[in-house]
Amino acid sequence: MTETSRRTLLLLSLLQARPDRTGPELARRLGVDPRTVRRDVERLRDLGYRVVATRGRDGGYRLDSGAELPPLLFDDEQVVALTVALRTVAASGPGDAITEASVRALATVRQVLPSRLHHRVDAVDVVPVPGGPGRPVPSVALDVLLAVSTAVRRREVLRLDYAPPLAATGAGAENEGANGPGVRPGRPATPPRRVEPHHVVVRDGRWYLVAWDLDRADWRTFRLDRTTPRDPTGPRFVRRELPGGDVGAFVGARFAGSTPSSGSATPAGEARWPCHGWVELAAPARAVVPFVEDGTVEVLGHDRCRVGLGSWSWVALAARVASFDADVLAAGPAELVAACAAVAGRLGRLGRRATGGQP
Repeated sequence: MTETSRRTLLLLSLLQARPDRTGPELARRLGVDPRTVRRDVERLRDLGYRVVATRGRDGGYRLDSGAELPPLLFDDEQVVALTVALRTVAASGPGDAITEASVRALATVRQVLPSRLHHRVDAVDVVPVPGGPGRPVPSVALDVLLAVSTAVRRREVLRLDYAPPLAATGAGAENEGANGPGVRPGRPATPPRRVEPHHVVVRDGRWYLVAWDLDRADWRTFRLDRTTPRDPTGPRFVRRELPGGDVGAFVGARFAGSTPSSGSATPAGEARWPCHGWVELAAPARAVVPFVEDGTVEVLGHDRCRVGLGSWSWVALAARVASFDADVLAAGPAELVAACAAVAGRLGRLGRRATGGQP
């Protein structure tokens, strides 16, 4: 590589790191005179980079976005982060257009990856784990994802067709949050839904839109592989406050069959499950906190704490209580106490049978 080429690449790196640079500053960093800087800028423009001259006492240059994507420069940390991200998407993606594009991009990056970085990238070994048996692999069109994401960013009302729901098929039917369990692909609903799009999220390899449904006056989640946006989009809207304030907690609660709380009695982000109770444990709070995911922990003393928990049934909540390796000193409400007694009876009978005792 000639000295001119190296200097031109260094100039590009400087402009990428900070788009606005003065002419004297660039000349000093490159060790050349301002005239040479101007010639190198012209070389970058010939390569497709949009470098704009700025006015001022010293003058300068700004790197703007152009009509096409020119060659890019990354430092070592950026290359590793980019490659690991692409590998993660390629390994765990649902097999749609986004995954395929990630695989192609990963191959392109690896082809020119410096040998000194191979071991750093290969240290992250991503292994895809398939979902449960019979779980379909959804496919999201890239234009759908882009259209919905653009409406979210611009805060524009979105009109969309959403495939009609099918009836649930037994206890194992998939929970689709507020939209019902399952839909029939390829049969758009009419008339179109009108929603205020707020968030695009990924859960278990599937893409969802969290939106305020204007016709139903409620929050809804829509699977993007069953969504067809319509043009044009509607007027701009003022962003609403998501219940609980945390999109992760909101989506998790919807799939669990509960509603996130927006009231002051429940901490922000905590889901108001159908069943909610409390227990006092003979254990210090610091030992309990790592095992309480979406609950609350209150210090009652040096070796005593109060834990608030929620679940989709009282028996499931009792099972969560039993998972703590500590004595339960008190609990409430009465439904939780009764469920704990039922679970204890079942496990006790199992233990007696296993040891040869009476059932």
